[in-house]
Amino acid sequence: MTTIFDNPAEFADDALDGFVAANRNYVARVDGGVVRSTEMNPNQVSLVVGGGSGHYPAFAGLVGTGLAAGSACGNMFASPAAGQIYRVAKAAAMNGGVLLSYGNYAGDVLHFGQAQVRLNAEGIETRTVVVTDDIASAPIEEWEKRRGIAGDLTVFKVAGAAAEAGLNLDDVERLAIKANYRTRSLGVAFDGCTLPGAEEALFHVPAGKMALGLGIHGEPGISEHPMPTASELAELLVSKLLADKPDDAGNEVVAIVNGLGTVKYDELFLLFGRIEKLLTEAGLTVVEPECGELVTSLDMSGLSLTLLWLDDELKTYWGAPADTPAFRKGNSVPRAQRNVAAAAEAEAAELETPTPAAAALGLQAVSAVAAIRDVVIEHEEALGNLDAIAGDGDHGIGMRRGVDAAAAAAQKTANLPGGTSVAAILTAAGEAWSEKAGGTSGALWGTAFIAAAAALGNKDSYSSQDAADAVGAFSNAITTLGKAEPGDKTMVDAILPFRDAFLTAISSGTEVIDSLKEAAVVSRDAATATSALRPLKGRARPLAEKSLGHPDPGAISFSLIVERLGQHFEQELMESGTRA
Repeated sequence: MTTIFDNPAEFADDALDGFVAANRNYVARVDGGVVRSTEMNPNQVSLVVGGGSGHYPAFAGLVGTGLAAGSACGNMFASPAAGQIYRVAKAAAMNGGVLLSYGNYAGDVLHFGQAQVRLNAEGIETRTVVVTDDIASAPIEEWEKRRGIAGDLTVFKVAGAAAEAGLNLDDVERLAIKANYRTRSLGVAFDGCTLPGAEEALFHVPAGKMALGLGIHGEPGISEHPMPTASELAELLVSKLLADKPDDAGNEVVAIVNGLGTVKYDELFLLFGRIEKLLTEAGLTVVEPECGELVTSLDMSGLSLTLLWLDDELKTYWGAPADTPAFRKGNSVPRAQRNVAAAAEAEAAELETPTPAAAALGLQAVSAVAAIRDVVIEHEEALGNLDAIAGDGDHGIGMRRGVDAAAAAAQKTANLPGGTSVAAILTAAGEAWSEKAGGTSGALWGTAFIAAAAALGNKDSYSSQDAADAVGAFSNAITTLGKAEPGDKTMVDAILPFRDAFLTAISSGTEVIDSLKEAAVVSRDAATATSALRPLKGRARPLAEKSLGHPDPGAISFSLIVERLGQHFEQELMESGTRA
């Protein structure tokens, strides 16, 4: 039971603030998480890790020399928002590129992916290596679908050491991929954990039983067993991991016994002794092992075993020095402190002054986002009802939350002293949409807004080609991040026909507003046509038969929005007297 808190809703932020206060020699607070408070090498690759709070020492406790450059920290067991990840990565970046690494969970993949799109668009080369070590969550032939649990540590440590040694982004990424492929983990739980303010645990294991393969948030395991002895538990964990070893496994392994929250160190040490004996009997040499709490789950009663099969290269970087609040190895050279706050203030002061054209277009963007808000409000209930047929019914609510936040952020940004460019306004709107809406559609709309903002930029003049570029960037962001294809019954089925019709009209010399209106009609027809499709992506996929005969809510909401935008811009022109 978590008992020490003021407001449960603020627990994660309060805990992170206290963590920084206790570890200022290692970390500095930034909006969205923490970064190293010590100097890094010029042009060093920045490893940025992260995930939900409640897993300490993961993730903030692993920020420091020889390990991570920053950590994005979400709410309790929840992915950090894309904007948080972006801001942490920006603060951690040292001109050598960024490697994002995190456990393979749907929310993390979506939001880290959104941040990666934005960072790359700004010229900060960013790659991703997702940790997939949990053998209970998918068979070996589908290892890329596995969850990330305590194997986070091996991947982060190898990648962080490689970055500290001055390797370039290609090599840091390659080593992280290798470490992930050679890492296997399996966990057990004896009882569940309790979130701050909750009266009951997230799950329970029957008395006298042990659940095998539970995830670090209580995700379902693969079996239940009578409570074993230490020797029986060691045999179970070791045998299953050895049966799943990588093809190129050698005879040297790192063994990590990880406590999930309430299993005491004496118990972990006892179990490690049994495990080490079994590994030795199997012909393996245990190299620089770890035993303790490394990736926890609040007060969960449970533990996991991780094995990393080494080669000479991985052995070097696993054994390299590291100095972080929660993980130390060898002797690191002391580093001077850096002023993270001053760096952030200097960057803010360097914001470019908007051109008159960009400022004028920015005001149009504010009114356009307001028009989007109006049409979403008008259709909120209908969109929710449509989504409830084969989904969870929250599409209307989620769109409303996102667009309300986007409209408020756009207006606030436009009111900044000195004026604001269209790029700054749409970026603020996209960040707000993503962070407030949540879910897949929130991340996709937020990413698309930010991509369109980057395409429009801060220019001296704008033409129809800039509109075409913005539409192309918007749609490309959706397909890149969401990975949906035409026919999957998603918003992509309305977006791509809209994009193609718009670009075709622009290339033939049609005015922007007329192109928008023509493309909106195409989008509406395409959205309606999704009634005949079976969903191949998203939450509606398991209820595909129920979805038949009904259009996709994401496609419908997109078509409603672009139709309203066409009407909105035409009305603005008529009111200005530039269109009869």
